[in-house]
Amino acid sequence: MSSKTILVVLDGLNYQVAHDCMGYLTGLIEHQRATLYKIQSELPSMSRPLYECLLTGISPVNSGIVNNDIVRLSNQDSIFSLATSQGKTTAAAAYHWVSELYNIAPYHATRDRFTNSKQLNIQHGCFYHWDHYPDEALFLDAEHLRRTHQPDFLLIHPMNIDDVGHKFGLDSRQYRNSARTADIILSNYIDDWVNDGYQVLITSDHGMNNDLSHGGNLPEERDVPLFVIGERFTHQASDNIQIKQTDICGVLCQLLSLKHNKTYPQELLVL
Repeated sequence: MSSKTILVVLDGLNYQVAHDCMGYLTGLIEHQRATLYKIQSELPSMSRPLYECLLTGISPVNSGIVNNDIVRLSNQDSIFSLATSQGKTTAAAAYHWVSELYNIAPYHATRDRFTNSKQLNIQHGCFYHWDHYPDEALFLDAEHLRRTHQPDFLLIHPMNIDDVGHKFGLDSRQYRNSARTADIILSNYIDDWVNDGYQVLITSDHGMNNDLSHGGNLPEERDVPLFVIGERFTHQASDNIQIKQTDICGVLCQLLSLKHNKTYPQELLVL
């Protein structure tokens, strides 16, 4: 059974802030329409290494993408390469580092900001290169891609939570309110996605600390949420399932019925 799937990566979102501040998603949980799990990011808890981890299932120390300044194409099987090679349609509204990992490196905005090519791993893309690019605009970009191309797999990757965290830190009203804003934006789309047959995963690459940064081993830097929405998930209690960040790619592959060798927790999915 193959299901269209959306992965939302809310960059820089700490688990506890997600748990405390995202009222719409928590409402879905209370009405048994979603489940929240705590997962721990791989190390270093930095963005580009963890994009690669989420989208390939390979930890940074094994992928070689070990800091944000490594600009090259991924040399791993990714959800994008596996999907396109097996006849699926892919799309992403995401930060330009994702384009550099899976389409073309280095990124040139005039060439790569908008992509529409069956030859690329991310066939339909809208990429941005400003950390303050409004989340509201990014979700509109994603919804345009979804409605226009009906992708089997869509990545949505907004940056404002991380951007605000770097300016004001974890324990700030600005950071918490940026998570609340993302929650409100999501409330405008999730019902439409589910009604159109999509399974939805909402997670983060890493958290944030009070030094206005991340990258290390502190729980606030590594603990991130994973919300799952859809009938393909068992919605078992978090005590019964151990989910690693390296499992996310395998979960996506299973939902899309792809042939793959990625790890995933069988207990999370309805077979």
